[in-house]
Amino acid sequence: MMLSQQLGSSRTSLKPDHLLHSPDSFVRAPLPGMEKCTAIIHAGPALGARFTEYTAEMEEGGKLGPAIGQRFFYVVSGQVQMENKFLDAGSYGYLPERHLVAATKETQLIVIEKLYQAINNQMPKAFTGNIANIQQQPLMGDEGVLVQSLLPDGPEFDFAVNLMTFVPGAALGMVEAHIMEHGLMMLAGGGIYRLGDNWYPVMAGDFIWMAPYCPQWFGAIGKTPAQYLIYKDWNRHPL
Repeated sequence: MMLSQQLGSSRTSLKPDHLLHSPDSFVRAPLPGMEKCTAIIHAGPALGARFTEYTAEMEEGGKLGPAIGQRFFYVVSGQVQMENKFLDAGSYGYLPERHLVAATKETQLIVIEKLYQAINNQMPKAFTGNIANIQQQPLMGDEGVLVQSLLPDGPEFDFAVNLMTFVPGAALGMVEAHIMEHGLMMLAGGGIYRLGDNWYPVMAGDFIWMAPYCPQWFGAIGKTPAQYLIYKDWNRHPL
C-alpha cells in the first residue's frame, strides 16, 4: 500500500516544544542554488528553531547551494568532494563560509546551518573529519551509552554536534531539561523517546527537534545498537 493511501496516518507529531518528523511525511524540494539535489527540511525558524537542519539527497554531480551562515554536514551514505578532499560515509565537515560541496555519486547528507555568534572575533576555520578517528567516551560513566564529539569544544564554536551510540537496553541516566535546543537524526536502531509528556517509538530515519527546556529521555530497544546524530547550541551566554 502506498504511504499516501494510509488514510491520513503518520507518526509525525508536532507539539509546542518538540517535533517528531517521520519519513512517511517527508516533502522534498530543492533549496536556492542546489544542483541535482533536493532537500528535506526538518527544522528552521518557521518551527521556532534558531538553526536549520535538513537532509540533502544528491545525485552524482549534485551540489549544495550557498550556506546561510556557518554549515556542518555529515555523510550518511555516498561520497562528496570538498576542495581536494573526498569524504565517504561517516565523514563530516565544518564550513564557516561558502565552500563547494559536490557529490561524486548518489549521496545523502545531514546538513546543519546556524548564524554565527562571534566572541572576540574568533571565527572557526573549515575542517573535515571522520567518526572512525573520534574516540567513544562513556556518558556519565555509563559504558552502554557512548558519545563522540565531532566539533572541538573551544569557545570559538557556538554549537556542538555529537554522535550517540546506545547498546540494546541502554538509556539516558536522567530526564534532561535545559536551555539548549536540539536537532536529532536517528541513524540506526530504535527505541523510545520521551519528549515533554509524550512517549514516542523512534527508528532510523526519524528526526526530532527539541525546544529549550523540553523534558527529554531516550532508551534503546531492539537487538542492534541505536545511534543518532545530535545538535545543540552552547558556549554562549543566554543573553
